[in-house]
Amino acid sequence: MAAVPASVPAATAGPKAFNDKGKPMEVRLSNMVAAKAISDAVRTSLGPRGMDKMIQTSKGELIITNDGATILKSIQALHPAAKMLVDLSAAQDVEAGDGTTSVVVLAGSLLGAAEKMLQKGIHPTIIAESFQKAANKAVEYLTEISTPINLEDKSSLLRAATTSLNSKIVSQYSSTLAPIAVAAVTRLATPESSNVDLRDIRIVKKVGGTIEDTELVDGVVLNQNVVTTVGGPTRIEKAKIGLIQFQLSAPKPDMDNTVVINDYRQMDKVIKEGRQYLLNMCKKIKKANCNVLLIQKSILRDAVDDISLTFLKRLNILVVKDVERDEIEFLSKSLGCKPVADIEAFTEDKLGYADLVEETSHAGAKVVRITGVKNRGRTVSVLAMGSNSLVLEECERSLHDALCVVRCLVKKRALIAGGGAPEIHVSRLLSQYANSLKGMEAYCFQAYADALELRNRHALGERNAGINVRKGLISNILEEDVVQPLLVSTSAIELATETVCLLLKIDDYVQTR
Repeated sequence: MAAVPASVPAATAGPKAFNDKGKPMEVRLSNMVAAKAISDAVRTSLGPRGMDKMIQTSKGELIITNDGATILKSIQALHPAAKMLVDLSAAQDVEAGDGTTSVVVLAGSLLGAAEKMLQKGIHPTIIAESFQKAANKAVEYLTEISTPINLEDKSSLLRAATTSLNSKIVSQYSSTLAPIAVAAVTRLATPESSNVDLRDIRIVKKVGGTIEDTELVDGVVLNQNVVTTVGGPTRIEKAKIGLIQFQLSAPKPDMDNTVVINDYRQMDKVIKEGRQYLLNMCKKIKKANCNVLLIQKSILRDAVDDISLTFLKRLNILVVKDVERDEIEFLSKSLGCKPVADIEAFTEDKLGYADLVEETSHAGAKVVRITGVKNRGRTVSVLAMGSNSLVLEECERSLHDALCVVRCLVKKRALIAGGGAPEIHVSRLLSQYANSLKGMEAYCFQAYADALELRNRHALGERNAGINVRKGLISNILEEDVVQPLLVSTSAIELATETVCLLLKIDDYVQTR
């Protein structure tokens, strides 16, 4: 850490003149050191040559990933400036979904540039304002060199999704995963839409098989399995699907109370009435012509018990239980059925219709598929397979990044080259622009330009396609099919610059009790 510059000699007014030049500088430098430490932690996981991090959570679970947002979420940053960089990466994850590592490395490199400027004695607000202007210019230059695309042009979308997957552990399967990501998003996007809600794309993870078995399912895949404890059906054609939020088990009183029965006949009567109650419920379900029943998970009592399962089996109704509450909305949207909270309201118009519901065994994992759904909502299910949970989790994260990349292209329909080419280009243009400025601004613009270039030397390692670092030449990286959405780069530059400016303007740190 650079030494704090000696404070300006005290004014000669008195022997104990007030002097506060030291503290703001110390606070700034401590913020910068903390933020740069975070940025250095993820720097090695950037780009195709990037390494992966193995993270052990407090619960003892293992995560292996090179996704910047995931790594930083797991780092328990205590310093407030370090926390800002963690939030920065999360913001990039929300805005663009990809480039979460780049944005942190970029912020670290801008902070390094700002530190040099501060040591030259330039005022922090001047640096912050110039950086903000430089960021706006950089976004302008990026927009100029971008190539607009059409959503019908699947090959451009595929190239962008493949580039995103190339830096991941699952890069050798990018030929399988990239088309899935493109197909999933384009199925949801209309030519007019300016965004795609990724909550409408559900990734169901099953351990078994390899990543190559991952597929986009035409229909809906459930996380749960069919209940076969009493031997109910596992395949139903011309399915009529009911989604219920009430329990198929004997009712319980609200308060804990005990009933003492000292006569066997009364005991028999209680059991009979319980069975009759459940039988009436099951008959009402059958009366509405329902033959597939999805039951929401219940906390208070069993969502479904063995007696009612036996009745449902005799009525030839397929049962899936333990549907999570947050899945209800997705399922009702996908299947066109309405969730029912009370048995009296269970009527045929609330049901969804499908050609086939069946449980199949796929590479050693049991999967429930619902295909041929009539009046289906705009949703997509992806079945992700993997040999173990670590690979599966990383496969899901990589797929999410690829989906985000395609979503970025729906939001802002333009592509730019990848591999650091655009940053070098912007850096050169900014340097030229800096020469036309006067005073401190010129210095700051030049520093900003250098910071962008600095980031690339890290990002590329020895990879000379796109940039020949030694000669400073740019070869055509578009021919290498390395492309990224414009939104990823512009949002990274804007967010990183905002965070750096925020850190620069802080001059004191107060803790409240």
